[in-house]
Amino acid sequence: MAETFSRYDAADYLKTDEDITAYLAASAEDGDPAAMAVALGTVARARNVTQLARDTGLTREGIYKALSPDGNPAFATVVKVARAMGFDVTFRPRVES
Repeated sequence: MAETFSRYDAADYLKTDEDITAYLAASAEDGDPAAMAVALGTVARARNVTQLARDTGLTREGIYKALSPDGNPAFATVVKVARAMGFDVTFRPRVES
């Protein structure tokens, strides 16, 4: 008998602000913009994309598309979505290890 597996979605496990903050921080560690955008999309799904669309003035479809693995969001979109979810986009000096 073949095994069946349910689809894993990290959004199902992002329940607290601390979980979300840690998830976003981990996605930013290697500096891959695509990974950060996808992580922001995962957080958007964990929250409420419909409300996020209202808060940002973007469409639900636009949010899903921009923050998908195939998306290429404008920086303004990233900032708008992050701010609507209660996060600031900040820059700090990189520490080389």
